[in-house]
Amino acid sequence: MSLVELIAQADERGLAASGLACLDRCVPLLGGDDETLRPLWASLADGAAADEWGACLEQVRGKVDAAAEEDEAATLAQRMLQAAPAERSAAGLRVWADACSVASLQIHRLLDTAEDDASSVDARREGRTEGMSPLVAAELRRQVTVLEVLAGHGPAGLRRALELSTEGRRVLRAVVSRRSRQQG
Repeated sequence: MSLVELIAQADERGLAASGLACLDRCVPLLGGDDETLRPLWASLADGAAADEWGACLEQVRGKVDAAAEEDEAATLAQRMLQAAPAERSAAGLRVWADACSVASLQIHRLLDTAEDDASSVDARREGRTEGMSPLVAAELRRQVTVLEVLAGHGPAGLRRALELSTEGRRVLRAVVSRRSRQQG
């Protein structure tokens, strides 16, 4: 099943976790650390009220360094955070999760030193993966796996989604660090 189809079928928690996981993997571009988005992850835990999401979102926005390095990748990451809906409803989260998916794949494409044969990330999200660059391929796999785990395991899948996000964040942090060393 393509990423686009998985997002279309996801429930509210799956959509929130999908968008949040994309944002979490891109936190190094915002000057954030491993704990930056922890309040939002906690608000998705079983039993947490949906209205906690908005309060946690404001808390996170207050922590993130808006003055992070301003390049296209950092701007896309900042937009993901700013576009997060204050209300945790399926309609708003679906739009956000879809936009985060595109932005995160685009960020990985911008940071990958290998060429990607597709003219846009939309082809990748629809399942056309020939000639995909390694960094984009790994991000696409993480996005698909997060949605599959949450669809198959519900709230219990949040831990695996967070693990995938942490792994991806470390990869992106290494890419950003290497790029910084090469440029400076």
